Formats: sequence, structure tokens, C-alpha cells
Amino acid sequence: MSIGSELKKLRIKKKESLQDVADAVKASKAHIWDIERGASRNPTMDLLDRLATHFGVSVSYLVGEEPPKAMYNELVALYRDLKDLSASDRSTIRDLAKRLGEKNSDK
Repeated sequence: MSIGSELKKLRIKKKESLQDVADAVKASKAHIWDIERGASRNPTMDLLDRLATHFGVSVSYLVGEEPPKAMYNELVALYRDLKDLSASDRSTIRDLAKRLGEKNSDK
């Protein structure tokens, strides 16, 4: 999910207008609107932090990089398996994961 669609979903859930959000995070209404509709895809980390704080979520959640709850335990177990590997071995696994992802996206 994109930053914009997640932002809009959170704003609607909280029943706030674009102006309400803009005022709360000290940004312009136009900038918030641009983010929501995808015209501004790279807001600053400072703005992302203020938006995340306003909505009570993490920045990683806001940008779509927080793992789904259903996968959380599996990812923690995977972390335990990977944390003691060398940097080179982790890099090899990362490359393999990218290749598998590319292979699956071609289908």
C-alpha cells in the first residue's frame, strides 16, 4: 500500500479533513492532498514522523514496511536464524530473496 493511500485511510478512519491533518502536523493542506493522491511520493522524514505520531502509528507502518501481524512470529524466528550469520552470508540470502521475489513477480 502506498503512503498516500495509507494516509487517506487513517485520515478517514479518524474522521478528519485534509485541513485538520495539515494543521495537526504543521503542513499545508495542499501538501497533504498531494501525498494522498500520489503527486508527492517522498515526504520528508520529519513530516512522516509527525504524521505517524498524529495517527498513533509507526513510520514503518505508514510507509507500508511493517510486517503484517500474521507474519510477525515467522519473521522473528527468521531473524533469530539470521542474526548470527556473517555480513557476507546475510548478503547472499538477501540476494537470493530478491531473485525469488523477481521470479514470483514474473508469474
